[in-house]
Amino acid sequence: IKNHQTSPENGITTLTLRLTCSDCVPEHEQHPKVPLSQALEQHRSLLQERLPQISDALSFVKEILHQLTSQRGSIEEDIQSSFEDLHKQLDVRKSVLLMELEVTYGLKQKVLQAQIDRLLRGDEDISSVCTQTEEALAGEACAANLQVERDLGERLGELAHLCIPSQPEENDQLDLILETDGLRKSIHNLGTILTTSAVASQSEAMGAGLEQSIVGHPASVTIVTRDKSGGACKSGNAILSAEVFTPDGSIIDGEIVDHKNGTYEFVYTVPKEGDFSLALRLYNQHIKGSPFKLKVIRASEGAKRRGKSPGQKKKGSKRASSALGTPRRKTQNPIEDDLIFKIGTKGRNKGEFTNLQGVAASSIGRILIADSNNQCVQIFSNEGGFKSRFGVRGRTPGQLQRPTGVAVHPSGDIIIADYDNKWVSIFTSEGKFKAKLGSGRLMGPKGVSVDQNGHVIVVDNKACTVFIFQLTGKLITKFGSRGNGDKQFAGPHFAAVNKNNEIIITDFHNHSVKVFTPEGELVLKFGSNGEGNGQFNAPTGVAVDTNGNIIVADWGNSRIQVFDGSGSFLSYINTSADPLYGPQGLALTSDGHVVVADSGNHCFKVYRYLQ
Repeated sequence: IKNHQTSPENGITTLTLRLTCSDCVPEHEQHPKVPLSQALEQHRSLLQERLPQISDALSFVKEILHQLTSQRGSIEEDIQSSFEDLHKQLDVRKSVLLMELEVTYGLKQKVLQAQIDRLLRGDEDISSVCTQTEEALAGEACAANLQVERDLGERLGELAHLCIPSQPEENDQLDLILETDGLRKSIHNLGTILTTSAVASQSEAMGAGLEQSIVGHPASVTIVTRDKSGGACKSGNAILSAEVFTPDGSIIDGEIVDHKNGTYEFVYTVPKEGDFSLALRLYNQHIKGSPFKLKVIRASEGAKRRGKSPGQKKKGSKRASSALGTPRRKTQNPIEDDLIFKIGTKGRNKGEFTNLQGVAASSIGRILIADSNNQCVQIFSNEGGFKSRFGVRGRTPGQLQRPTGVAVHPSGDIIIADYDNKWVSIFTSEGKFKAKLGSGRLMGPKGVSVDQNGHVIVVDNKACTVFIFQLTGKLITKFGSRGNGDKQFAGPHFAAVNKNNEIIITDFHNHSVKVFTPEGELVLKFGSNGEGNGQFNAPTGVAVDTNGNIIVADWGNSRIQVFDGSGSFLSYINTSADPLYGPQGLALTSDGHVVVADSGNHCFKVYRYLQ
């Protein structure tokens, strides 16, 4: 209070005040004569400096919300599609059971009805002859009656020796066994929505491997995930990535172990000494302190400083990866198998996938992946190097809603089956939209291929029909319908073409592979439901080598089988070291390797293949 004055008339006291803002101005800078306007200006200036930060945060959070909404939409589509497939499979099984019931009943009913007819005829014949015999015996003896008696005697002799079945020739057993309890339990537990509340800004890392490691020795780092309030997360499945960056900018990969309790372990090995950088990201954002400065030293030096290096940790179920992935050579695999390298992890960035489906390989050394839930096609070199990607989500021509199949035309054009848009899109090799075909005819195209004449083969999964189009969109022919017959399909998936221009189709729910002429005549059918050699549990991807051998991705059994041109089983591709989980599309690269979409593991893998 600067001063005050009280009026003698009304007793009202007038106060004169001096105001300063100690919140904005440090105490040692306060001056008794700082006016309120200047303090407000200082406060306003400080707040204005925060506006760009708020704007950046707003954009970032909006982008996360957009991605969350997009992911929700993709998962909703997957749920709808998966349950539609299950409904179809149940309908197919219902039809098979009803058909089997009708056939079995018909056979039994035919046997029993035939026996009833014979018994009725026998009863009628015997009754008739007995009546005639009684009448003849009661009549007067004469020449005519004697002849009748002789005829009756012969007839009685025949009937006496007639074999009339008195015991049932068939039984009445017709039972149904439906093991629905286990199925109901499976359905009750079918599907899980995975997520965590972990945020990068609160999550932290610890461990000796965070700052120092020994050349050639495994080191480990523990990551603890936390929510926005700093509380420890108790569940796993967070999307983590970890990379060690060398001074020249290359990346050293490692393994991430998910302990399923909110903590993770990153195990890595660096082959040379020097100063490195360790980046730990949660949902593509650096955690606290990341990137960390990492010093890699020789073993003798490390013994002095650290005593000993951390022991080898158990290999994790989830592998860390850079955005583009890192090829893993055969010598790095703990079990000798045919894997050359794998690329990818779950995500939406370059080299990351969400429900990859179709695979194609071009003659110029390119691998094309239909990244279904990311609504794009990604292109890599035969060696696994990322080249490009294209695709915009949408339902208008030139956009992709659910790309499932991909093929390369001899002209270089890229052909994409779009399941949800119900058409096939054609793009240039650079990803520029050219045209679409099949609109109004297709119900749910899954796989695409190109025959020797440059015609586009489309496998319509939903219509259970194969369509053949000219590149202009003109329909040449179509064949197939829903069912279990030789020329029918139940959820066909992908197609390949052999050197005879025959079309090879994987018949998913009928657990078989079928070969047709270009006119739709069946040439060959092989496979049955099971886990043995030559059997399938829902075949998906298919390719043909230069010798006519047929390579098939066995989705339900998570394996790859090889057959000769007549459908006889030859061998498996060894995938033991890094098992497949629900393989989809499959192709042969221009350098003779097999590439397969490992859909369940959100990556594609390239295997050695000896023709």
